[in-house]
Amino acid sequence: MNIAIGSDHVGIELKPVIIAYLEELGHTVEDFGPFSTERTDYPIYGEKVAKSVANKTHDLGVLICGTGVGISISANKVAGIRAVVCSEPYSAKLSREHNNTNILAFGSRVIGSELAKMIVKEWLDAEFEGGRHAKRIEMIAGIEQENNQ
Repeated sequence: MNIAIGSDHVGIELKPVIIAYLEELGHTVEDFGPFSTERTDYPIYGEKVAKSVANKTHDLGVLICGTGVGISISANKVAGIRAVVCSEPYSAKLSREHNNTNILAFGSRVIGSELAKMIVKEWLDAEFEGGRHAKRIEMIAGIEQENNQ
């Protein structure tokens, strides 16, 4: 898969660990920044990664900030994005199976690198189940469309 990744200055130390892990798993990764520890604003990178996933330049995205919350909220403002914040593997897996999430976010102040790898692996290995869940995804898309007109 072709995966977009971004962070803010707080997530920048964990980001190369996750990039290396994704590449080890055989994925192509594009880093959307930042590229220094200088203070920056997470909405910039949440939007960049989300737009790339929404326009299908990348299959999926990974975002990292202090908690994963702010950067995921930013990403979720882009039409077609279903970003989830996860601090453990089970929710990551179910977010893909039931919600067809296309961006995974987590916090570098919340989890360590080994747990982050486990979360990423579970998320990537899971597949959308469709069925009763597809109707709910359609409902979410309808809400999004209704409110972006």
